[in-house]
Parts: sequence; C-alpha cells; structure tokens
Amino acid sequence: MRAAFLALLLGGCAVTPPPVATPAAAPMVAAVAETDPVDTAADAADDPAIWRNRRNPAASLVIGTDKKAGIHVYDLSGKRLSFTPAARLNNVDLRDVGGRVIAVASDRADEAQAHVALFTLDTVARRLVPMGRFPVGAGEAYGMCLWTRKADKALFGFVVMKDGRIDQVAIDLPPGKPPVVRTVRSMKLGTQSEGCVVDDRTATLYVAEEDVGLWRFDADPAAPTTPTLITKVDGTTLVADAEGLAIALEGRRGGYLIVSSQGDNAYSLYRLPDLSYAGRFRIGGGTIDGTSDTDGIELIAGNFGPRFPHGLMVAQDGDNAPETQNFKLVSWRDVKRALRLR
Repeated sequence: MRAAFLALLLGGCAVTPPPVATPAAAPMVAAVAETDPVDTAADAADDPAIWRNRRNPAASLVIGTDKKAGIHVYDLSGKRLSFTPAARLNNVDLRDVGGRVIAVASDRADEAQAHVALFTLDTVARRLVPMGRFPVGAGEAYGMCLWTRKADKALFGFVVMKDGRIDQVAIDLPPGKPPVVRTVRSMKLGTQSEGCVVDDRTATLYVAEEDVGLWRFDADPAAPTTPTLITKVDGTTLVADAEGLAIALEGRRGGYLIVSSQGDNAYSLYRLPDLSYAGRFRIGGGTIDGTSDTDGIELIAGNFGPRFPHGLMVAQDGDNAPETQNFKLVSWRDVKRALRLR
C-alpha cells in the first residue's frame, strides 16, 4: 500500500518538459549559379561580398573568402577569375571610396591580436590587390562589415571578435600614402558573435549573436554603445546559429534584413524599417544543389543582368559534397516570389 501511495505521489509531481520548437515553413528557392569550389577541404569557404558594375551589371563581381588560403574573385556564372593568397581571412565587405573599390576582411592569422586586411579591387583586371594588414585590438577577429558615413563619406569598419566584442575602426585612405586604421570605440555582446551588416541610410549596425539573437547599434562612433535586441533565436523563425547578415535596400528606409538560420539550413527575413518578421526560405530544389550550414551571405538589390534582374544574393554552402565548399548565387526576384513579398 505504501509503495503504491509513493508511486502515485511521485507521478503527480512529474514535470512535463516544454514543447520542442519546430522551425517555421520555408519554401525552396533554386540557385541560378554556383561558384567553382575552393581549393582547400573541410570548413574553408566563409563569406562573400558583391561589387555591382553600374555600367554593365551582368559584368559584376563576387568575392569570397577561403579562410584557410585566401580570397577569390568570381564572375556571375561562378567562374573563378583570380585568387589572392592570404592567411586566415574570415569575413569580408567592400565599399566604393573616391573612385576605388576597397575590400576589407577580418584577419584571424593571429588569434591573440585581431587584424584587418585591406585590398583594392581592380575591376578591370578582376583581381584583388593587397594594401596591407593592420592591427585592431586584442582578440580573434571573426566578423567584419563596413559603413560609409553619409555626412562626410568617412569609412568605418566593425570587427566582431569571437567573444562578442565589437571594435569600430576608422579607415583613412590618404592619397599616395599607406592606409591608417585606428580603433575609435568598442561595444560588447555576451557570447560568440560573427555576422554583421550596416544600413548606410540609417547608420544602423546589425550584429548576430549566434545562440541568442539579432542586435542593433547606432553606427555613429559618438553614439551610446548599448545594443537593442531585435529578435531572439527561438527555434522557429530563427534557429541557432544565427550567422551571416545582409540587407536588401528598398527606397529611403525600406527593404529586408536577411540572416542565415544555420541550424535548419534556412534564411530568415525581417522587414525594414520596423523589423517585423517577413518569412524564411531555403536554397535548393533546382539542378544546382542547395545550401546547408551557411556562414556568410550577401545581397544587393538592383539589376544584375537577365539572370538577376531585381538583385543578387550569394550564400556560402557548407556542404558541397563530393566537392569542396563553394558559394551559391540566387535571384532576389525568385526569393520575393517564393515569399510573396511586394
């Protein structure tokens, strides 16, 4: 009798585990092209950036890092045009600065001392020309994104350290002299972070804290360093790790913030400027294999020729078996159609 009573008592105290989150539906969008695979095996390809050729959009270029070997330049068919050796480049971004295209990458060659590597993109020869590597601060450089200040066209970079610290650097490019890179402020998130992007229109920095969610900061170096949480990793609309970030600009303040939802091989969208959830999709379902375990992404809206008439998205593919990793090219028009975005 006593045993039966104890069993009944213990059964009544049992705690029901919380329900497991299920990722929200995500329609497939087929890749239009893919790049040549990188030369190194395992986890190597990492982050892309896009240069849009305004005179001939179909002749635009994609650059992509191989974090074990260097950095590649591709055309929009995915053909590798050039390769620049460099040790352990991770994330990359670029901007037009005074008639030159400047690419800046986070440099992890020294895990105790973060660096950035600067390049000029020769758009005629279609190759990257090194300008040097420059120390930033203590730590391992992970993420990298650029911001051009509207008021004076000053160039700034945000270097996201592996531990969540974010160093903002001013990048000065005096004519005929070496670049000058100096840290102007630091910010901090609590845990490992990497992906970042800046909306130049609103001077807003977005950063992905991998297991927590998406944050925003004011990009102005004189602004407070307190972040604002946009959305949490919830296992439904955003599945850890939250990785690469990109922005599709539309008009003065509109468009979409896109994030790699790495945990379920998807991409989540948030509508600008209110950052309301707008849907999610996966890359796959076509003659080109899909993506999985995506780290870096990039997206630029606008005409990129007949195959990408409304914009170009590039996503790193973490599993391109039987070949090594590469990058997939997707039409922004196809994404908007799949999600019924206006």
